[in-house]
Amino acid sequence: MNLHPMQPVRPEPRVDSLLKQMSLTGFQGRKLGESVDIWSRMIQEPDVTILAGLSGAMVPAGMQECLISLLENRFIDVLVSTGANIFHDICEHIGIRHYLGYHTVDDQELFRQGIDRIYDIFAYEDEFRLVDEKIAEFAQELDDFSDSSAEFIRLLGIWLSKRYPLGRSLTATAAHLNIPVFIPALCDSSIGIALVMTRRKGHQIMIDQLADADQLTGYVERAQKTGVVYIGGGVPKNFIQQTQVIASIHEQGCGGHDYAIQYTTDTPHYGGLSGCTFEEAVSWGKESCNCRKVQCFCDATIAIPIVTSALLGAGIRRTAHPWMENELKQVS
Repeated sequence: MNLHPMQPVRPEPRVDSLLKQMSLTGFQGRKLGESVDIWSRMIQEPDVTILAGLSGAMVPAGMQECLISLLENRFIDVLVSTGANIFHDICEHIGIRHYLGYHTVDDQELFRQGIDRIYDIFAYEDEFRLVDEKIAEFAQELDDFSDSSAEFIRLLGIWLSKRYPLGRSLTATAAHLNIPVFIPALCDSSIGIALVMTRRKGHQIMIDQLADADQLTGYVERAQKTGVVYIGGGVPKNFIQQTQVIASIHEQGCGGHDYAIQYTTDTPHYGGLSGCTFEEAVSWGKESCNCRKVQCFCDATIAIPIVTSALLGAGIRRTAHPWMENELKQVS
């Protein structure tokens, strides 16, 4: 066994250099550093398609600009998100803000004041309902829509840019850059509430979740290599993971994802998917046997700003993924 000495971290003003040092230390600091190295490899290998899963309340917690930067710099080719994150993203685009609050508070009093709480972030319920109405207004303009969530969100992003040109959001940025955003559990969010409102007014809106699975798997099947980045776990994680299983059923299996990163506070010993290790995923064929993989057990609101800053600070450049660009132009 060839052992390498641990290198104590020295204070470093550059985040990318600091993370590189941390990759030579121990525990979760090491994992955070290793995640930057693996993500950098994905970015710099030209044949890798990068799919990211986004769960948790990342946008209300202030991660929106970091996530937009990841899209703008093409460090993500496809995004799979919870509906909640995209709803809150739309709120910010329109000008509906989230506010600093407290986690030690009388929630009955918040309810009486019409304030919703997301741990230590507050928001006004009546403002959220206003955004529900805006989404319903957009959906009514579509009428008789039947397609994937990615197509619905693309059209919504275009609508947002036109209706609120001064706004900024993941949704509008993804639409502008032709980056697909899938929401496999769209009904489990305020976007779903808005679409129920639309349907009850007699407008037929059908989000085809099977089309989501088919389209996303198609991207994986046609990619030479795939890398996955999971911010949290939940539905977005398994929705991306299962593409390899679907592909193998159709005898176009890619042998599992080639790169894999996850930032999570969930642990494996309770048997849940969010904390499931990539080693376990190898048994399902979701990650390849030779997959470069790392799981950092860390709050994503700590990891994402640091990792994004490190990737940008390192000066890594990536142009639009040529294969994805051609594919998306054909369907848009």
